[in-house]
Amino acid sequence: MKMTLVLVGLYHLAFGIWANAWPYQWFDWSGIARPNHPMLWRAMGLVSAAIGVGLLVAARSPVKHWPVVLAAFLKSTLTIVGGAMAFANGEIPQRACWILAVDDLVWWVPLSMILWSTIKAHIGIRPTRQTPLSIEEASNDYRLSSGETLSEASRDKTLVLVFLRHFGCTFTRQILRGLQSLQAEADQHGSRLVLVHMLQNGRETTYLGERSGVARIADPRCELYRAFGLGKGGFLELFGPRVWWRGAVAVFKGCGVGHLAGDGLQMPGAFLFRNGRIVSAQPAHSAADLPDLGQLFGATSGAQPS
Repeated sequence: MKMTLVLVGLYHLAFGIWANAWPYQWFDWSGIARPNHPMLWRAMGLVSAAIGVGLLVAARSPVKHWPVVLAAFLKSTLTIVGGAMAFANGEIPQRACWILAVDDLVWWVPLSMILWSTIKAHIGIRPTRQTPLSIEEASNDYRLSSGETLSEASRDKTLVLVFLRHFGCTFTRQILRGLQSLQAEADQHGSRLVLVHMLQNGRETTYLGERSGVARIADPRCELYRAFGLGKGGFLELFGPRVWWRGAVAVFKGCGVGHLAGDGLQMPGAFLFRNGRIVSAQPAHSAADLPDLGQLFGATSGAQPS
């Protein structure tokens, strides 16, 4: 990341010097009439040079100086969009578009990757263990809000474990709004609904409110998530078109979006757990996937209570 920012910074600084020293050169090369006054082009060059200096400073610690990287990313994005619109409207010839590729498009991908690394560094929870807990270890270590261990609780009846994303996520809020229906469906199958969340024990009641009667497991380090095979989401899993569409629908229905309360990268899922083992699994493929208990119970007869 440091070398990338040095290269991007040097380029923007060089572009700023070029735009001010030879303000008409690009227009002559592109076959576009020279502007009456080069002040706007020179101003663009100065902005580019300022971003270049900022990127050179940010290269010392890319994650710490992420606002500078974001500014360069937004500048590249807006220039690409503006240039594409100008070309589509016939305002600039095709041979003038080379500057978009050199000036912005070539840097857009590495800048976006640095920003993605920054997001993961700021909101991702790092596990304390090098290797995940086994199911047996996890079920003996983690306790429900009612006091018994996960292993002990699973001996009495099948547990419906619903692993949530952070409480500010619109999809988590959607699950909590339909919690009564999930509870009723679990009861219908003689099972017990258990929510797994990422806050310190007791802090989840702020978000559950009157629904705090449901059994819960606190997993602030996401170790139980890892034991059940739920990892961190990638860019498309968290911000893909499907997630945006379902998120917009959820917000339209009144679920809203809250502040980050947990690991924003953690993926959700749902499991049927009996006698210390998983009998049916439904790991989410995107942040927008909600638990489907009908499908979960239908996946195996082992989900039925014994």
